[in-house]
Amino acid sequence: MCRNGQQPEPSLLWDMARQLGHRGPDDSGIHCQGAAGLAQTRLSIIGLATGHQPMSADNGQLALAANGEVYNYIELNQEFRRLQRMPATDSDCESILHAYAVYGDDFLTHLRGMYAFALYDHARQRLLLVRDRLGIKPLFYLRLADRIAFASEIKALLPLLPARPELCASALRQFLLQQFSSGEQTIVNGIRRVLPGEMLAIDARLQIRRHRYWSPLEIAPQRLGADQALEQLDGLLADCMREHMRSDVPFGLFLSGGLDSALLACQLHARGAGRIHSFSVGYSATSMPDELDAARRVADWFGFQHHALQLSPARVAARIPHSVWAADELMRDYASMPTSILAETAARDLKVVFTGEGGDEVFAGYGRYRTTRLQRWAKSLLFPGSGGLRSRPQWSRHWMRQLLGPALVDAREQARQPFVDNWQSTPPTWSDLQRRQYMDLSTALPDNLLVKTDRMQMAFGLEGRVPFLDHRLVEFGLSLPDHLKVRGRTGKWLPRQWAAPYLPPGHLDHRKRGFHVPIGDWMTGEVATHIGQALLHSRGVAQWFKSDAIEALVGAYRAGRGGGRELFCLMQFAIWHRIFIEQPGQRPQIDDNPLDWIASDA
Repeated sequence: MCRNGQQPEPSLLWDMARQLGHRGPDDSGIHCQGAAGLAQTRLSIIGLATGHQPMSADNGQLALAANGEVYNYIELNQEFRRLQRMPATDSDCESILHAYAVYGDDFLTHLRGMYAFALYDHARQRLLLVRDRLGIKPLFYLRLADRIAFASEIKALLPLLPARPELCASALRQFLLQQFSSGEQTIVNGIRRVLPGEMLAIDARLQIRRHRYWSPLEIAPQRLGADQALEQLDGLLADCMREHMRSDVPFGLFLSGGLDSALLACQLHARGAGRIHSFSVGYSATSMPDELDAARRVADWFGFQHHALQLSPARVAARIPHSVWAADELMRDYASMPTSILAETAARDLKVVFTGEGGDEVFAGYGRYRTTRLQRWAKSLLFPGSGGLRSRPQWSRHWMRQLLGPALVDAREQARQPFVDNWQSTPPTWSDLQRRQYMDLSTALPDNLLVKTDRMQMAFGLEGRVPFLDHRLVEFGLSLPDHLKVRGRTGKWLPRQWAAPYLPPGHLDHRKRGFHVPIGDWMTGEVATHIGQALLHSRGVAQWFKSDAIEALVGAYRAGRGGGRELFCLMQFAIWHRIFIEQPGQRPQIDDNPLDWIASDA
């Protein structure tokens, strides 16, 4: 959106759209009207023939570019027809326009789904930037002297910066020590996130008014018995899955050996999904255990057409450069690489997959939710402000002292602030467990886990649907009494009770393993040495770190004295810096040697 009646340049919109072509390979379009310009690249899933975007309504007074799904569009359209507003397409996204026209600024409370969109109201000369309640879909913006630009990924905004991108030291330190950065400020100075559950209203003078239309902080704890809670969970799962299964194209399932994806398998089967494709991943040539057998048992139990991928450590590592490019943000989740390979495989036949993200946050499955009062007290003394959660750095103090440059050392306090702010904002009526759930729902979920889910899949034109993050289930899970979520050393107690009768015998007996990745089996011996040598030739590493400590880091790692996480982090940062800062516009091949992407070009 431009200032003072300036009009956006169509060529610039097309350039930005090309940067996001992987997210929408089926169609593209632009819309210029007054001071606003919208561009969209489309992945066609609902309303295949009629859902071209950007779309307009009310004689061109309203225009929309949207990403994601509005799952309750059928119910909304029934209401619009009753009010004599006739939808012109079969697209779920058209319901956004009609909801705004009917309900005004309250329209967002009527939408259920995962979405990020820009809506321009020509009569009011106002642009709305909106992100769904949980931050399932991404949305970034950049404020310049004469305009505000926005996009689903940072890479589309980088060419608009007036100078070479500058990094935010506190966000970089967050990535290093917590594996992701959180809050409004991204790793690139000037490029900011629209937060989950937030609407930005931008007027003709480019003034921004922020509005939080949904927040977990408004959820009040409930007093429920087990039977009542199971009944409510049953009804909510039924409603959520009925809406999430709406699609004009076939869908599949990413199936691990755990509870969450198995519960989705159960629901999909019960609701007539049939012999859908399911996908799981494990590893060869490594001693790391996987859950391929457990996933296969679930797939066979429900009659799915199952695909089990066995990946070598070398193949996983070859996906590092492409996954860094796809993630867009700096985010160290080793599971990004196998998720990328799963997405590439599934996208050969499908456009939609169901995934189980969110189950651990909503129903308290993580081990970090089950710490003792003494453990929490001790951590709070060392790192006050966040209840002992997200407190201990993932780098050792020794290597922090040896490797971090002056700007990263100075950013120590700012780096923890998003976690402290989130913890301190929780209501006093909440339990420690509810506060921990909220902390993850507000930070690690949108800024780490969902970055992996959205970017790795959309890099191949594949949409991931995450029913556990339907806001109704989130509200229910967060409001539950602690004893219905955690009992002893077992988390997710309530969904376990619900799922037990429907799953293969013994499936719930094995311990949760998480999505482990054998990156250490690749990063050994001479490979580690080559990584260290390449890091010495990285301009990004030279600017932000003490390069003279890298040789000692590699030596310690090869001798079995730790340092693997730090070495991987430096490698990932060097690759990211080269792709986005030094040579913007470059795109690694799907499988490239990571060593070829670490050092800066001469």
